[in-house]
Amino acid sequence: MEVIAKIDNVTKSYGKKEALSNVTFDVHPGEIIGLLGPNGSGKTTLIKILNSLIADYSGNIEIDGHSIGVHSKSVISYLPDEPYFEGWQKGTDVLEIFIDMYKDFDYDRCIRLLERFQIDPVMRFKEMSKGMKEKFLLALVMSRNAKVIILDEPIGGVDPAAREIILDTILENYSEEQTIIMSTHLIADIERIFNRVIFLKEGSVVLDDDVESIRMQTGKSIDELFREEFR
Repeated sequence: MEVIAKIDNVTKSYGKKEALSNVTFDVHPGEIIGLLGPNGSGKTTLIKILNSLIADYSGNIEIDGHSIGVHSKSVISYLPDEPYFEGWQKGTDVLEIFIDMYKDFDYDRCIRLLERFQIDPVMRFKEMSKGMKEKFLLALVMSRNAKVIILDEPIGGVDPAAREIILDTILENYSEEQTIIMSTHLIADIERIFNRVIFLKEGSVVLDDDVESIRMQTGKSIDELFREEFR
């Protein structure tokens, strides 16, 4: 099976605190992976390493056959857990930035998604609610034809009705050549789109399996299993 990302014995410490401990797993095209764990489990640290935001770690990572660097940035589309544009900027300003920065950015697809989310791209970010900002950034990220899409808490600031629209949008706008890695605390709302989950606990992988196998072997939902593991 083709491997799009290899994470091999990745360890990261903050002083005496070990945030990640020998984390190892492969990622394959077509997967939608839930990266799950409580606060402090290492999810954000791992996501930042994958996105070149943390460089001082041990172990080895390859994305699309290359070490973390210029190439990996070009094939990863990343949605952080906090908006990263200034309040004075308009949506159209950010669209122009994405057109300039990313050759794989599909402007027409992004406009269609913004219309679906009922967001006017002429609005300034300071005029948008938290949920609108999240949907705007999700439209940007899902409009890149990137090999790996990393979403950090993509529905944390939206109401339950909007969550369904966002999840359907994710499913409809990714291809089988892409991989999605998604971190979330709202497991019950999102687990229907996962085909694989990875549980992180105190910086270590304690579960890595496909969703159907887990449900058949345990008779539990991913949310139930998560609560049992981390209660």
